[in-house]
Amino acid sequence: MTYRPLSLIAAAALLPSLVSCGSAPDPALPPLTQDALDAVTEDAGAPKDQLARQVDELFTMEGLGETRAVLVLADGKVAAERYAPGYDADTRFVSWSMAKTVTAVLIGMLVADGLLSVDEPAPVPLWQRQGDPRADITLRHLLQMRSGLRHTEAGDPPYESSEVRMLFLDGRDDMAKWAKEQPLEAEPGERFEYSSNTTVILADIAARALTDSDNPDARRKAVADYLKQRLFAPLGMTSIVPEFDASGTLIGGSLMHATAGDYARFGEFLRRGGQAPDGEQLVPTRWVEAMLKPSPVSQHYGYQIWLNRPEPELEGGHPLFPERAPASMFALIGHMGQYVIVSPQQRVTLVRLGHSDSEERPPMLQQAADVLALYPVR
Repeated sequence: MTYRPLSLIAAAALLPSLVSCGSAPDPALPPLTQDALDAVTEDAGAPKDQLARQVDELFTMEGLGETRAVLVLADGKVAAERYAPGYDADTRFVSWSMAKTVTAVLIGMLVADGLLSVDEPAPVPLWQRQGDPRADITLRHLLQMRSGLRHTEAGDPPYESSEVRMLFLDGRDDMAKWAKEQPLEAEPGERFEYSSNTTVILADIAARALTDSDNPDARRKAVADYLKQRLFAPLGMTSIVPEFDASGTLIGGSLMHATAGDYARFGEFLRRGGQAPDGEQLVPTRWVEAMLKPSPVSQHYGYQIWLNRPEPELEGGHPLFPERAPASMFALIGHMGQYVIVSPQQRVTLVRLGHSDSEERPPMLQQAADVLALYPVR
């Protein structure tokens, strides 16, 4: 028989009551609203109540900003779809920088057509003059945001930023011309610098590959027709409206408009390696693989797309959540909290559209990670 001092026996007997007095039990979760439950389908691929709650919290939790639309696809099927009051499945939402990834696919189709080459000097006549160091910039440098051009995305004050000047001030009528005229501030290929100006240069290169005309209407029509026939129509993206500047250049870095459903269709197209729903290969699989390969100077960025890979030297925090999801995950990201997050290993595409400032985006992303966490990695 083991001897236990009386004092220890008494203390053990009192322990449950001491614990209950010292800490309150977790409050019961509030019941889900009918709106929250109705947002989730029966074949959601995840526990319905849990998915409904996590999606609901994207709309209702304090400190996340304003969520206007959430659409979750699992195995290509709608798992959850919900809109804030005033928005619905027919609302076109501005892409902001999510448009960059569409531009990268446009370039990929032109490469596949033999009209462009990623490792030759970028076909920008202004840079090909004798002695111009910008002649060393390749299409790959532009795609990976490492051209070395003096493009400052965010300025202080804001009107000093290259993006604002190009979109709204002295560059607005011919955005590509303004972007191409900027000098080098680093050796081409040397360092990563995110830049909407760079994507407009890519859009201008695409237009010049499709037409010899400098007429704005001809340039606009050449690019719009190509995108519609080769990409948007096969994907069923009937709502998408790309914007062009006065010179007929696609504003491919920031201004397209589409429904949440069409953004999800584009995410699924990338998840399928460039295939349309009917199996047609719209862009080579190897191009999508190249898009998702980390740049030599930034592990978290590919060809105009964000990657969920750790980047130890990153200033300002990672734009995704590599600690909570597979490294194969990738995302289209737009200003103020527009996201198309694609996780191939979980077979999930998550669209979140709304308005979140710089402080609200990190917790909002963690809530999006909670949604993805309901799906197993396969």
